[in-house]
Amino acid sequence: MNNPPKSYLVDIQFTTTRRVRFSLKIIIFRIYLNFLMIFNDGLIIMSFNLKMNKLTIKNDVLSGITVALALVPEAVAFSIIANVSPLVGLYTAFIIGLITSIMGGRPGMISGAAGSVAVVVVALVVQHGPEYLFAAVVLMGIIQMAIGFLKLGKFVRLVPHAVMFGFLNGLAIIIFLSQLAQFKMPDGSWITGPTLWIMLGFVALTMAIIYLLPKVTKAVPAALTAIVAVSAITIIFQISTKTVGDIASISGGFPAFHIPLVPLNLETLQIILPYSIIMALVGLIESLLTLNIIDEMTETRGRGNKESIGQGVANLVCGFFGGMGGCAMVGQSIINITSGGRTRISGIAAAMGLLIVILAGSSLVEKIPMAALVGLMFMVSIGTFEWTSLKIIKKVPRTDVVVMITVASITVLFNNLAVAVIIGVIISALAFAWESAKRINAKVTIDENQVKHYEISGPLFFGSVTAFKEIFDYSNDPDEIVIDFSESAVRDHSAIEALDTITKKYAKLGKKVRLIHLSQDCRLLLDNASEIIDVNYWEDPNYKIPLNQLD
Repeated sequence: MNNPPKSYLVDIQFTTTRRVRFSLKIIIFRIYLNFLMIFNDGLIIMSFNLKMNKLTIKNDVLSGITVALALVPEAVAFSIIANVSPLVGLYTAFIIGLITSIMGGRPGMISGAAGSVAVVVVALVVQHGPEYLFAAVVLMGIIQMAIGFLKLGKFVRLVPHAVMFGFLNGLAIIIFLSQLAQFKMPDGSWITGPTLWIMLGFVALTMAIIYLLPKVTKAVPAALTAIVAVSAITIIFQISTKTVGDIASISGGFPAFHIPLVPLNLETLQIILPYSIIMALVGLIESLLTLNIIDEMTETRGRGNKESIGQGVANLVCGFFGGMGGCAMVGQSIINITSGGRTRISGIAAAMGLLIVILAGSSLVEKIPMAALVGLMFMVSIGTFEWTSLKIIKKVPRTDVVVMITVASITVLFNNLAVAVIIGVIISALAFAWESAKRINAKVTIDENQVKHYEISGPLFFGSVTAFKEIFDYSNDPDEIVIDFSESAVRDHSAIEALDTITKKYAKLGKKVRLIHLSQDCRLLLDNASEIIDVNYWEDPNYKIPLNQLD
């Protein structure tokens, strides 16, 4: 065969290069379209919100202001935990809160600097400095965006209700315990005497206003009213009590763009990658669980994958502006919802309010008594705790009770929500597998042709194979045996091995086995394992089962 002319080869190379470039352009264009759809969706919703009635907009703005005030001490406290400047936490709360309010998948949900993320990064900051933290936050955002684009956010559906209860109860306890630090002196000793009683009195007053005001009027958010009222009393009567300014100064400028000053090499990646993965997972788990909680409170439905992308973009930007990374915040989100915030305007108002506090309003906010914010967070803790979980302890399976207590305990003791939720899911999954394994049984009959039928019910999988093997009477069974799977299904490799073991035992005794009523997916599983299992034959080739396919 003659070799093709040189010009023909050049044309092929040119065509191949052009195709590769064209494919890359399509990939980049699709990514651009995804971002464009997210921004466009946010703008459409915002424009719709602007056309709403004035009462709704007023509620959203006032609710956002309340959240902004509640974010200040939290952001400062989380910054101290992470060993970075208080302004780092405030910038983080502003950037993440603003971007997720516009791009996120759950209107009304508040995001910012989170304690669960702060705990993860302590070792990184201590060992390598804040610049490595900023780089880790950038990578964290990229990982979260990838999870969102791959549509993995839907797996939050696998979190059982018992895990949700444990998560909320543990978080409520953490919120309550974290406020006790405000009752301590700088040297760590507890405040006593008149100072303690004054602070307790203002905490009680704040809680009373938040509880009673909605029963009188809902024209203004109760939380904001309580903060303003308590602050006015302390300022007018010049009552000495602990204020926000006693914790740290919160004045600063606009956050500046900052590329993390770290070497761009494999060693840096090895240092930050483990932290980035943990931060990304912790952030998404807390965000998606918070999304579900707000869904239940508002009786609406958020979009998990879109929220994952929004969180990722927020953390990516946050890393380039010197932020510490964050996620959705259950406490602040509940404050926003209970104060009347329902749309993206409330989240934007909270972020912009926080920026105004940093730029111009720090002197006023620093005068707010910590007692008012402590009272607010105590009410959030009470509202977050699932009190119904205490009433149903005797009514639900013991496994669910164990899961609730375990998740809550791990959350409180280690302040690691991701580990607590994962362990809770594992315990629930193992309990489900054990219960399913006990359900396998068989109805045994012998027809007029002396053929023995085993009608199996219950799933055949790794947990039930031992009980399945004990069903058969190998030596006393007739020469022909039929195993009917109309009420069962072959689920995994362990099930295939069990069938292989049974057929081989019968084959050694010179007996024949037939498998009938296998669903299409079971038959495909056995076909793929044809080198492992030796089945004489099966019938009913057109048997089908209904499938409930979920996205």
